[in-house]
Amino acid sequence: MGSKGDALRQRIVAAADELFYKKGYENTSFRDISDEVNISRGNFYYHFKSKDEILNAVIDARISAFESMLKAWDKKIIDPKKRLYYFIDMLSRNEDEITSYGCPVGGLCTELAKTSHAMQGDANRMFIVFCDWIVTQLKLLGIKNNTKQVALHLLVLAQGAVTISNAFEDKRFLQQEVKRAKQWLDAEIPKYSRDE
Repeated sequence: MGSKGDALRQRIVAAADELFYKKGYENTSFRDISDEVNISRGNFYYHFKSKDEILNAVIDARISAFESMLKAWDKKIIDPKKRLYYFIDMLSRNEDEITSYGCPVGGLCTELAKTSHAMQGDANRMFIVFCDWIVTQLKLLGIKNNTKQVALHLLVLAQGAVTISNAFEDKRFLQQEVKRAKQWLDAEIPKYSRDE
């Protein structure tokens, strides 16, 4: 009984996640989501009373997925530097979606920031998950100082590459920036790992 309801709730969240990414949060209606899942409005409202409730569930689902993904990377890749490369290569692995729709994290955070949405801080937690993971990798590489600054700069490089390649629908630019981000990382690690 409960598992059927849980499965439907997960389908609603997955559909909302996809629509928020491709259409934007503001441009996605209850009807869009219920049509995508092919359920009645009454059944829909049984699970979610408001779009903000769905947004909260989407953010939680994304964070959970990101945390699981990063744990899997930690198991699969031994070298922290190669893990960071793999993070940067995520842009290449998702180049079709990125050039069409941008970044699901950056896009949602930016959209919520424009309207000072009450869940803006919750959405920012998605970036914090990545930032904290990058900081851990940097520390494993012996970087003793400014780990958060370096981590945030790496996120800036990734987000900038995504924004421009999405604006111009340019996969070549994205590939070029992936290489540059790795070069930047190679230059920064020795600089920050020295004792001052």
